[in-house]
Amino acid sequence: MTIATGPERVGRGSRRARSDLVWLAVSGLIVAFALMPIGGIVYFATRGSGDVWPNLIANVLPYAFRTTVLLLLGVGILVASIGVSTAWLVTMFSFPGKRVLEWALLLPLAVPTYIIAYAYLDVLHPLGPVQTTLREILGITRPRDLWFPEIRSLEGCIFLLGMVLYPYVYLPVRAVFQMQSTATLEVARTLGANRLRVFLHVAIPLARPAIAVGVSLALMEALNDIGASEFLGVRTLTVAIYTTWTIRMSVEGAAQIALVMLAVVFALILLERWARRRQHFSSSARRHHTPTPQPLGGLAGIGAALACFLPIVFGFLVPASYLVAASWRRYQVAGLPRALPTWIENSLTLAAIATTVTILVGLALVYSVRLSRNRAAPLLVRVASTGYAVPGTVLAVGLLVPLASLDNVFDNFMRASFGLAPGLILTGSGAALVLAYVLRFLAISAGSIEAGLAKVSPHLDMAARSLGCRPAKILATIHLPLIAPAIAAAAALVFVDVMKELPATLLLQPFNFTTLATALYGEAKRGTYEDGAIAALAIVAVGLIPVIVLARVNARIGQPARRRASVAAAAGIGAPI
Repeated sequence: MTIATGPERVGRGSRRARSDLVWLAVSGLIVAFALMPIGGIVYFATRGSGDVWPNLIANVLPYAFRTTVLLLLGVGILVASIGVSTAWLVTMFSFPGKRVLEWALLLPLAVPTYIIAYAYLDVLHPLGPVQTTLREILGITRPRDLWFPEIRSLEGCIFLLGMVLYPYVYLPVRAVFQMQSTATLEVARTLGANRLRVFLHVAIPLARPAIAVGVSLALMEALNDIGASEFLGVRTLTVAIYTTWTIRMSVEGAAQIALVMLAVVFALILLERWARRRQHFSSSARRHHTPTPQPLGGLAGIGAALACFLPIVFGFLVPASYLVAASWRRYQVAGLPRALPTWIENSLTLAAIATTVTILVGLALVYSVRLSRNRAAPLLVRVASTGYAVPGTVLAVGLLVPLASLDNVFDNFMRASFGLAPGLILTGSGAALVLAYVLRFLAISAGSIEAGLAKVSPHLDMAARSLGCRPAKILATIHLPLIAPAIAAAAALVFVDVMKELPATLLLQPFNFTTLATALYGEAKRGTYEDGAIAALAIVAVGLIPVIVLARVNARIGQPARRRASVAAAAGIGAPI
């Protein structure tokens, strides 16, 4: 056995330092790309919007800002109420149907916000099945004679968004409730507290960090929504950006609204961080015992089952049933849409490319941070993951400037050097759209891979490096096989999120390029709901993939070997920065 000494050892150390520096430079480049949209928004906004801005500040911004705040407030209250209460019921009690309900509560995650609005607009239409049935029961002949709550309203939008976004709260809060020590709850009960007081004064304060994370994620999704808000006539900041860009043809005005929207986003992030201040989880492995569900019978059991079943009905069963029925009617009358294979091909191609790039970028980012000895390196992952907190419309506006500039530079170079006119390669193709997807969903990729690598002992790296292995070889031969499940889970989530993404796709899609999401949006805009039902059903079917993944992961939370990791994930899962 020979031991490297002298110049050989120094040379190996310098090569290692250069290799680490290269990986860190890669992560710095990724962060620069992640911050590029914000720079583009600032550039556009400072150019001014001419005569559009006075109209925006007088007529658009005040109403859109107020509507957005009210929407977020209502959605936040609704998702917190449903998510926390259902998580408490399925964790602490045993009642009829619990085993099915505890995973079925995740099903609304498969339904994008714009699809639930699309479905309910037809279901609750005056000539739809609900109002028609009510008129027949009550003996009313004219639709106008029956009073019915208006779904095209802010209240209707809050209700529908809450029905599909509450799982963002249910997942982390249920994990925390499962990790709670029974000793804490038993002490409260011995002091005379009833079930309700234990829930309000003990369980909720302990779960506050997870509640804050879940609510903030739900609000980010609500803020990103454009389809549901527009279908329901709710003029939010996101809708204002889209209409200012596409109808008023003012990118500058859209950028200025986007800056206001960014302020709302970062306010939500700060609020989430403030809500989690001084909150820490700690438990003793020796004294920890998960809560034993208490049986509920009679009316109490029926009430608990009904409380868990209703969100599933409104958030998944109603829209899914409508889509199946409408798709079947459309198929019987006119068959499948001729362009359906093209829509599916475009959606799958974009999702596959974006998922591959997102996973590779996330892997390079996280691995470079693992190699770096700089304590500030982990901050790079957080900064690069801010795209998840930025709505798709804002990303689209911010990417337009740098990508258009690159297109113009390349086009001028090709004209001057070779006499060719390639045109808009980035903004005129799907490249800009793929980049928007990567920046938006990089947080999912990086977060999952980071969690997977955290379970790999650094001693394996040290042993391999001592044998002369370079970082790339260590990654390929040691780390990738060990973190393959984490990569697969991240890929599934990113793939489905790309399939469902609407705002960025609407603004950056190439001409004559239609995906399932944009096809559905177009049919809904024209009012031909049954024609878009097949596209919507395909999106929901694909959306079931992450629900199955999450349900399987959620089922393992109670295993002893995974308890601590589950608590940590529940306290910090998906946090934007």
